[in-house]
Amino acid sequence: MGIVRKKILWSLLPVLVGLVATGKAPAEVMSRAEARRQAEALQALGAKLFTDPHLSASGKLSCASCHDPAHGFSPANALPVQMGGADMKQPGTRAVPSLTYLEATPPFTEHFFESEDDGDESVDNGPTGGLTWDGRVDRGRDQARIPLLSAHEMANRNPAEVAGRLEKAGYAAALRRILGVKLATPDQVFDAAAEAIEVYEQDYRVFYPYSSKYDAFLAGKATLSPAEARGLALFEDPAKGNCASCHISERAPNGTPPSFTDYGLIAIGVPRNRAIPVNADPNHFDLGLCGPDRTDFKDRKEYCGLFKTPSLRNVALRQSFMHNGGFHSLRQVLEFYVERDTDPGKWYGRKPDGTVDKYDDLPAAYHGNVNTDPPFDRKPGDKPALDAAEIDDVIAFLGTLTDGYKAAAAR
Repeated sequence: MGIVRKKILWSLLPVLVGLVATGKAPAEVMSRAEARRQAEALQALGAKLFTDPHLSASGKLSCASCHDPAHGFSPANALPVQMGGADMKQPGTRAVPSLTYLEATPPFTEHFFESEDDGDESVDNGPTGGLTWDGRVDRGRDQARIPLLSAHEMANRNPAEVAGRLEKAGYAAALRRILGVKLATPDQVFDAAAEAIEVYEQDYRVFYPYSSKYDAFLAGKATLSPAEARGLALFEDPAKGNCASCHISERAPNGTPPSFTDYGLIAIGVPRNRAIPVNADPNHFDLGLCGPDRTDFKDRKEYCGLFKTPSLRNVALRQSFMHNGGFHSLRQVLEFYVERDTDPGKWYGRKPDGTVDKYDDLPAAYHGNVNTDPPFDRKPGDKPALDAAEIDDVIAFLGTLTDGYKAAAAR
């Protein structure tokens, strides 16, 4: 979905709110000017909701607490999971993902088909799309509901409790003024607040500005440094990093800048992160698409261990990586990618007999789901696909994906 089309969708979201609340046809709800006014008002209110800790049971946790704008709307710390709950002492179970560059994420589909370059054959890329690490919701409003009601996040017991906080803070009254509807029930108040957060997260100026050095480079307004240019070549080379096979780096056919993800779900066998408290239970496994948070595919063996491929935009601002926050630098991530199969003993624990417990965060029955495309196509003792200097170059390139680039003034 292109940027212009998304701007239009952003301006019309309040019409959808009106339809839900009143059951009227679009022409009976509001004019285009009124829709724009509502969108702007909802966006401003959504920004306030996003940063207000009083919507949580603890009174200390807001959306922005875990989605910090200064860190690409990801955590401002290196913790693998964030703390929350009514007492702020409950650890999460997964790393917090970024909220940037989600605007073009397609709805989840179990089978995503696309044509080969010659157009003669359609390829099933498997599970694709959706939000969160397991793709279980499609809309920002539905994603916003998750932390508001999660026992280890904002810890509201039900929508009515959220609605009560919204009423007390004056937000419910503001929603009624903006939307021009009664919002008579707690569920309606809660849903309207989730809509406002969604509208805020559709603000392209904040969440998908496409303002990185790489965007300037694609537009012919910036030149990559030698290290950045080498890093881009390595990033795209199928025989080297092969990163672009999942983190697409080229413009779409319609000219839309790349989001650096194919929106797919993939298993790469990330090592178990024993710093996550729930992992103290040796029988607990986070299996992504097949559970435990997502339940509709819990009996689908072929989907166990699959997680969303995140966008790499603003990735240099992060301090923890992967769904379990097990890595804490881009170097560590890249070293894992090229050494997972050449030196597995560096990354995984040991079994009682002393052998390497490869894929130690995935039961053996699901090891066949783990991706083996390059650079995951090597054997112990083989030369890694990237050496240390090449990793330096890829990291330099990834730094060009940070928003807010300003070209040096001409002299």
